[in-house]
Amino acid sequence: MKILHTKNEINSKLFEHRNASKSIGLVPTMGALHEGHLSLVHKAKGHADVVVVSIFVNPTQFNNPEDLEKYPRTVSEDLKMLEISGVDYVFLPSVEEMYPQPSKLKFDFGDLETILEGAFRPGHFNGVGVVVSKLFHIIKPDYAYFGQKDLQQVAIIRRMVEDLSFDVNLEIVPTVREEDGLAMSSRNRRLNSEARKLSVMLYESLVWAKNELFAGRPWLEVQEKISHKFNEEPLAKLEYFELVKTNSLELVSGIDLGSQLSTNEFSICTAVYIGDVRLIDNLPI
Repeated sequence: MKILHTKNEINSKLFEHRNASKSIGLVPTMGALHEGHLSLVHKAKGHADVVVVSIFVNPTQFNNPEDLEKYPRTVSEDLKMLEISGVDYVFLPSVEEMYPQPSKLKFDFGDLETILEGAFRPGHFNGVGVVVSKLFHIIKPDYAYFGQKDLQQVAIIRRMVEDLSFDVNLEIVPTVREEDGLAMSSRNRRLNSEARKLSVMLYESLVWAKNELFAGRPWLEVQEKISHKFNEEPLAKLEYFELVKTNSLELVSGIDLGSQLSTNEFSICTAVYIGDVRLIDNLPI
């Protein structure tokens, strides 16, 4: 496994592989890796001839400076995990390498960035769009791998790829969960023992809501009961709990059980503060 820090270094290495007609797979990460990230790596290794993992804590997608400061950084541990997993290259750039000057470009993703995460994290998806487009231009991957846990990010990147004609195939990998159902996330490291026990509320609420929907309960009634459940817990603060169309993220007020539903046509999405740690999750239905 080779660790590369500059655009010139990685361009030079990958040029050789392209000339040999080898396909390149990219797994973009912000580090603090866990089994969820490794599932992306394993998928990439099954698809692509050459696997590149980027580790870059992107400052432009943090609307809260304190959140950026607290984001876990575990580079030495990350590199060991990636080497064991058989990654070919790690792209580990500095902020100065990725942003030699402040980015002036602004993405406008329309309705996609005004709901759910966009409503609570203004500017977040502009930062995501800028850094992912930079990585696509630098690495020029044939495949790029993203986790379904970040459902809105997936929708944003899919729209960017389609509208700007990026020559890359997006591969979306299902959420990896702990034994109790908590979606694996780098932020989970910040949960203390009490918050960690409580955090399973997210997944339990998603599963309960899905079952209630399929039992014929009206969505607004289900939503209200979930809100009440979180309001009763002093350590938790619910930001949203919404039913959406999976691909467009359009908010909907229910599903028609009498119609033929396609697989994963809808999803339930949520964001919750457990203590001072903000967690997101979703469940396709």
